Amino acid sequence: MGLLLNILKSLIYGIVQGITEWLPISSTGHLIMMRTFMPLNVYADAAMNDAFWNMYKVVIQFGSILAVILLYFYRLNPFNSKLRQKQKTRIWRLWIMILIASIPTAVIGLLLDDWVDAKMNTPVVIAVMLIVYGILFILVENLNRPVKIKHTGQITVDKALLTGLFQSLALIPGTSRSGATILGETLIGFDRPAAAEFSFFLAIPTMFGASLLKLIKMKTALNVSAVLVLLAGLLSAFIVSIVVIRKLIAYLRTHDFKIFGVYRILLGAVILIFALLKVL
Repeated sequence: MGLLLNILKSLIYGIVQGITEWLPISSTGHLIMMRTFMPLNVYADAAMNDAFWNMYKVVIQFGSILAVILLYFYRLNPFNSKLRQKQKTRIWRLWIMILIASIPTAVIGLLLDDWVDAKMNTPVVIAVMLIVYGILFILVENLNRPVKIKHTGQITVDKALLTGLFQSLALIPGTSRSGATILGETLIGFDRPAAAEFSFFLAIPTMFGASLLKLIKMKTALNVSAVLVLLAGLLSAFIVSIVVIRKLIAYLRTHDFKIFGVYRILLGAVILIFALLKVL
């Protein structure tokens, strides 16, 4: 019964991960709330359970990454023999922009990741960042900003580097990787669908690298139950991510980001109240 309950919980966690990873609303903020009210108790020992949780948060992200790879495989695969040379060149150029944009996060992450985890991974910090970026989303959408980049093929080296710098702000918990990236992209002239798509593409090396780094640092013994719980979360995150990515791109063709800003402010306020009440 305990295993089935944990698998069910894991499926729900994966659903939330699949939604919040791509919408600019912070997966961390949602997971910390969920763990408080719906904890995964895979091990009887509290220390082992905490170690498993740290691994679990990383592993289910792979489901989200796989969804991007599946959805955009044709657009991101330069080895497709059916493509003309011009199309392959465009894809290689896009990958160069993706890798350039990944450099700031990789460098800053290697230098500060452990410090950020130790000092800033708190409910109050998460709540404050949710609220701050929520306000920023609303303010940016009210600006009369010129749109210079309408598709990812127009991204230049300087825009890629700036995007990477904005993405590196997401090292602060509660910021949201997609939130920081999309907000920065809209400020420097991306239209909304292009900003979201490039954010998706950046997730492949960024999330994969960050997840791999965390997994290397972890030493968690897994039993059969733990593996099944991990697989349930990964699978549900993968399936839900496919749906959310498609829906978000369609939504952004006719809507702005204000609704996400409002949601972030409300969620941040709730987390801050719980933190002050010592519930979190």
